[in-house]
Amino acid sequence: MCLALDQVTKALAVQHLTDQPDVQVVGELLQLHLTYNPGAAFSLGTEFTYVFSAAATIATVVVLWLARRLGSPLWALALGVLLAGITGNLADRLFREPGPLRGHVVDFLMLPNWPIFNIADVCINVAAVLIVVQAFRGVRLDGTREQEGEQ
Repeated sequence: MCLALDQVTKALAVQHLTDQPDVQVVGELLQLHLTYNPGAAFSLGTEFTYVFSAAATIATVVVLWLARRLGSPLWALALGVLLAGITGNLADRLFREPGPLRGHVVDFLMLPNWPIFNIADVCINVAAVLIVVQAFRGVRLDGTREQEGEQ
């Protein structure tokens, strides 16, 4: 569902925001501003689009491999949301201009003093928070808990 939401919102952003002025959603706090990002956050690494594509592909494989061991609902949610975020941006890199593995990611959500982002980016950050929560709780992927003193 998160992947579908990401792809639908990107399609809507391209359809309705191309060559349009910014749209204020919540004053200047949240605006819609269409941009195509070949790099990472803050448009860093714009010349390394191939590297980001390769890293996203590897991350997808790793998440799918880890998912085989899941026994915790919260870990399942975290990895599912992470997978949606990774594959949402990877789809842009694979299928958008200027071509496969070089495609630019559609970003359209703008907050003050923050890089423009999309739903896939939100998913990745939510997943990161859930993963940190599970790590601090000592819950393993299989749902068991680390014993005190165990490293």
